[in-house]
Amino acid sequence: MSDATGRPLTEQERAVLRHLLSAPIEGAQALRDQVEAATAEGAWDDGDGPSLDLVVPASAPAAPLADGLVPVDAAVTGPDGEFAGELLLWLQDGRLAALEYAWVTDDAPTALPAVSEITVTAR
Repeated sequence: MSDATGRPLTEQERAVLRHLLSAPIEGAQALRDQVEAATAEGAWDDGDGPSLDLVVPASAPAAPLADGLVPVDAAVTGPDGEFAGELLLWLQDGRLAALEYAWVTDDAPTALPAVSEITVTAR
């Protein structure tokens, strides 16, 4: 684990992460605590697609979860009410590592969806 570097998370990024971690899953509190300490590398519109690398300081408590996806489903609904994709939250060594938007629309999203457009359920 590295010390937190990068830029501060935006309020929208924090709100989305908190919303994704509102589901009743093992380790959710540790992950919510990590959101408050996390920083970001890159931006949604940096040309790397709709994703964001997260950096959590080594001093943050790790969640007791395996590497890979946080066990939540986060469906995104567009302004027209149609399914627009899903958000994927990745872990490495029990710490938040990345947030990815897997879209199904013709155009790639250039920003995170509003919290009101995200339906979160535990897996």
